[in-house]
Parts: sequence; C-alpha cells; structure tokens
Amino acid sequence: GKVKRVIGAQGLNIKQHAFEELLQRLLTFLRVTKQYLPHIARLCLISTFLEDGIRMWFQWSEQKEYIETTWGCGFFLATLFVLINLLGQLGGCILILSRNFVQYACFGLFGIIALQTVAYSILWDPKFLMRNLALGGGLLLLLAESRSEGRSMFAGVPTMRESSPKQYMQLGGRVLLVLMFMTLLHFDTSFLSILQNLVGTALIVLVAVGFKTKLAALTLVIWLLAINVYFNAFWTIPTYKPMHDFLKYDFFQTTSVIGGLLLIVALGPGGVSMDEKKKDW
Repeated sequence: GKVKRVIGAQGLNIKQHAFEELLQRLLTFLRVTKQYLPHIARLCLISTFLEDGIRMWFQWSEQKEYIETTWGCGFFLATLFVLINLLGQLGGCILILSRNFVQYACFGLFGIIALQTVAYSILWDPKFLMRNLALGGGLLLLLAESRSEGRSMFAGVPTMRESSPKQYMQLGGRVLLVLMFMTLLHFDTSFLSILQNLVGTALIVLVAVGFKTKLAALTLVIWLLAINVYFNAFWTIPTYKPMHDFLKYDFFQTTSVIGGLLLIVALGPGGVSMDEKKKDW
C-alpha cells in the first residue's frame, strides 16, 4: 500500500512538473511576441471587413441586385447600401491598421455589422447572429485598446485606477467573443464530441469570467485556428461553386474572432476579471 502511494505521488509530481513547464514556455512565448502580438491581432480582427469590402467591389452588381430584389428598395438605395459597405469597411480597416481615428473606425464597423445583420436577415439566424455578436466583441476589445493608447500619451500624469468604461468594454468584449464557440458545440453522444464540448465550455467560461485568461484565450486560439483551417478550407473548392463563398465568409469571420482572442492574450482581461481581483487579495 505504501509503495502504491509513493508511486502515485511521484506520478502526480511528474504531471505537475510537466504542466508548470508548459506554463513557463507559454509565458516565454508571450514575452517574446508581446510587441508583435497586438499588430497580428488587429490584422486578424479586421480581416473579415477587409475581405467583405473587397468582395463588394468585385461583386458590385450581384450585391446591388440582391438588395434591390430582396427589399424592393430601388436602384438608388441598393447602390447606396453597397457603397456604404465598400467605403465603410475598407476605410475602417485602413484607419485601424494605420492607428488613426481608431475609435471612429470601430464605431463605423459596428454600424456596418448592424446594417448587414438587418439587410441579410441575420437577425433571424441564431448561428450567424452569435457570430456577428462575437465580431462586435472583438471590436469592443479594439476600442478598449485604443483608449489605453490614448491615456499612455499622458504617462507622467497621476491617474486613478483603470477607467470603468474601458474595464466594461473588455468584459463585454470577452463575453461576446465566447458566443463564437457556442456555434461550434456538437450536440451528439460520441465520446469525442462530448470531450470537445466539455473542454470548450470550460475554456470559454474561464475567458468570460477572466480566470487564467491569457492561457485559456491562447488555447482557444490554437483550437479555433485548427478548426478554421480544417473545416473552412475555401481554397479547395472551385470559385464558381456557392460553397466557396460560404466557406470563405466563415473562414474570415473566424479569423476575426481569433484576432479578438489574441488581443486578450496580448493585453489581458482588464479590471473586471478574477485575474485582476486576485491581485487585490
């Protein structure tokens, strides 16, 4: 009995040591990539808007005709809709990447999300609605990041603790981002699906409440990246098939959510989180 207890304790120590070593490697990775990660995150985040803006240019007639037929709004309003989407998305992406008027760009892209949600009847499709809300969560995190950049210009001025609007933007962004993963849950009884659902649910809860946030968000990035490349491989489908456009849309939307998660990895969960509260205990 004593020998079994000793072997069991040794096995536990080995597992604990392996987990601590993994954590250490992840922390080293975060330190090395700290200055590049926000740039990669922003590029991923705006990718769906960039792709959609370019698509508006190349599919101008098809998009205009769809809106005109679906809503019966006439040539002028249909053209205006496509023009707003084209200029709003490409303009917003340029401003965000150049770090100019980022807050205005984010508000503009929020407007585009709302406009498309109504125009393409996404409001009545729970899966696509949750993905659009997750996209909005990523923009909220970008908005919070731009506020912190604005304050850093006055680094020498004494300030109170992190401003409430930024804290709650980060909280709202985290909660909305995890909606993306609700669309990936598989409700069947196979062992692999149950395991994936359990692990995925645990990780999204950790991100939402802000506990071990960076580690949980990084794990979700890796998981989502693998799912995205495997299931949304639009490059394997001929361009003339409708499935090509559908998978392409899905791929870039998922990439944008990855960008939001990378912002969490780079900047942390914010003030309204268990990680932050632990510092006060």
